[in-house]
Amino acid sequence: MRSAAVRVFLVWLALMLAGVAVVWNSRFSADMSFFLPSKPSAEQQALAGQLRDGTVSRLLMVSVGGGDAVQRAAVSRELRKRLASDPAYVSVQNGEAGGLEGERDVLLRHRYRLSPAVTPERFTEEGLLSAVTDTIDLLSSPAGLLLKPYLLNDPTGEVLAVLGQLNPASQPQMREGVWASRNGERAMLLLQTRALGSDTDGQAAAIDGVRTAFAQAVQATGHAGLALQMSGPGQFAVQSRETIKNETSQLFLISMLGIAGVLLWVYRSPRLLALGLLPMLSGALAGVVVVSLVHGTVFGITMGFGTALIGEAVDYAIYFFVQSGRMGLAAWRQQFWPTVRLGVLTSALGFGALLFSGFPGLSQLGLYALTGVVTAALVTRFVLPVLAGTGFEVPAPGAWVHRVHALLGQAWRLRAAVGLLGLVTLGYLWQQRDNLWHADLSALSTVSQAEAENDARMRDDLAAPDARYLVSIHAKNPELALQAAERAGQQLDRLVEEGVIGGYDSPARFLPSAQLQQQRLASLPEAPVLQARLQAALVDSPLSASRLGPFVADVQAARTAGVMQRADLDGSALALAVDSMLMPDQDGGWNVMMPLRPAPGAPDASLPVERLRAALAGSGAVFVDLKTEFESLYGGYVGEAVRLSLLGFLAIVVLLAVTLRSPGRLLRVLLTLVITVMVVITALHLSGQRLHLLHLVGMLLTVAVGSNYALFFDRAAGGEPLDAATLMSLSVATVTTAIGFGALATSNVPVLNAIGITVGPGALMSLLLAAVLVYPKATADR
Repeated sequence: MRSAAVRVFLVWLALMLAGVAVVWNSRFSADMSFFLPSKPSAEQQALAGQLRDGTVSRLLMVSVGGGDAVQRAAVSRELRKRLASDPAYVSVQNGEAGGLEGERDVLLRHRYRLSPAVTPERFTEEGLLSAVTDTIDLLSSPAGLLLKPYLLNDPTGEVLAVLGQLNPASQPQMREGVWASRNGERAMLLLQTRALGSDTDGQAAAIDGVRTAFAQAVQATGHAGLALQMSGPGQFAVQSRETIKNETSQLFLISMLGIAGVLLWVYRSPRLLALGLLPMLSGALAGVVVVSLVHGTVFGITMGFGTALIGEAVDYAIYFFVQSGRMGLAAWRQQFWPTVRLGVLTSALGFGALLFSGFPGLSQLGLYALTGVVTAALVTRFVLPVLAGTGFEVPAPGAWVHRVHALLGQAWRLRAAVGLLGLVTLGYLWQQRDNLWHADLSALSTVSQAEAENDARMRDDLAAPDARYLVSIHAKNPELALQAAERAGQQLDRLVEEGVIGGYDSPARFLPSAQLQQQRLASLPEAPVLQARLQAALVDSPLSASRLGPFVADVQAARTAGVMQRADLDGSALALAVDSMLMPDQDGGWNVMMPLRPAPGAPDASLPVERLRAALAGSGAVFVDLKTEFESLYGGYVGEAVRLSLLGFLAIVVLLAVTLRSPGRLLRVLLTLVITVMVVITALHLSGQRLHLLHLVGMLLTVAVGSNYALFFDRAAGGEPLDAATLMSLSVATVTTAIGFGALATSNVPVLNAIGITVGPGALMSLLLAAVLVYPKATADR
């Protein structure tokens, strides 16, 4: 027997190690594709792309508070200087004229292809005189510091025209030569990270780099007492990950200590306690392995769901040790394993329905739960008996179990009250049916209201693009995509002039279409013509035409160089800007994403949706409100989950009907599950909760756990009275489940809290209702 146990343990260990190897090489993702359907629409593809790789997802807003304006400006300059030399940041801007050194050469070299001011009229005598006069006037301004070294090459100011369109929205306020908040109390910086928005590790490293550079800048300037504050999608992603990681670890430790304490008190054996954890560990690992092999990517939410598997997986070991320790392995397999197996099948059917979801995330949850539950049960059935052997014994039920057992026969007297409770909750839920589900995705966010308000304030201070609004374009190739972006830009420019929107970003500003570049280059006159026009235009100008030989040479070079390509932007922040807004899709086409900025002072930083859609009609561009699109998508996600859950429940009904072969017994078991779920939903809603996806997952878990309890009580209706040992195993299983999920209920993370507050009370309620509705009256009379 001992050798058999060793062999089984080694086989189990080998499988676990193989599973660990698979997990080690698995790909884990925390991006929002969890919420995207397997065949997303164009708008949904734009949504995923913007959140994962878009320009907005890479922005990091930084403010320096405290001290006075001079001190804040000094630290801002020093901070920008340090970060600008760090390859982790593609762009670091604080309003200083020298903030675009890396892009200046690119802009100067390609200015005649990029400048929106290049038209035939600009190179007439009148146009040249006007442009040169404007440039001379600008020499005394801060912008003139950037232009002065290139005056003889660029007297018409094309570089400034290009720079002006890189951020055409309202500029941040200036204090002491750097950007400042609208109230002037903070110095502001805007960073673009090299790491993708979906690269949480890269974002975390970039954020740590800012903190380190800030500390060094404060020390270098000697201005202590200043405070650093950051916000942006990357900051929220890193913060959420750390919050979930820390809380999950703490709550897992707390729940495991609580469960271990209860089990140790029941088993009185550290060995049985250790063996009892094997089904849970096996199920959790098997779930990740199967999801990884089937889907290729394991979502973070799926991993978080793994903590919920503890509740049911531990129950199987409790049933085995408490019951088989009293009657022996053979008797347990004959009398109790069929009941446990039926409970496993009901759980598998409930979660298995989610496999048919069109949303990969929901399908993953179903596959993970199905695999984990079945694996835990199989380990309990075939591995634990061999490893535990026959030499274990669980202490007999105490006096409290016998007292509860004696009272159990009177539980049927509460059936009328439970029936009334069911009717009341049903009526309430019907009345509130339109207000039960939370349609706002913020219900799953770990970002507090104060943090969201601070983000909006910093975005307004910097006139930064909003993560919510964008214009999406799909085309067959990059050239057609850029042409469509330029057409959409013409419509958006009008809205900017009217103050309807604050501004927008477009890849066509950094890489115009070949068609537009050719038009601009065709506007450039030949050298003799240009020289003659300069002589006539600048007769009375302080800038003599004879000094502008470099300008004439550059114009001729541009005429013959041809159009610029994407490769010409390599080595500059402009390349990343283009790549983050112009991207290929899976079908061989190309997508353009143009982030929009609300107008300054717009209520709730909102945009007039219908006005934008009307302006873009016929341009081939689609206005996308990411928040609305995400909430609509999420609503469909929840709706499908509800429908699939109902199908799973229907499959459970069929299974129980075939197995129990008694309409009365079937009705009592189903009423237990239905009333439990209704009571929990009602209690949550009355406490101010709006239900979301993870509440639904919690309900599935409640049904899975509750079905086990109800089926054990139903054994008495089938002629097998419930003894004290079985009642003890049910009670202990309920307590451990309540401890595990009760710990999650204290979490500040919405996804964890939702599962905890649903399953914890649900497990207790299902046990009590099973005792009232399922345990037969005749048992007490006998």
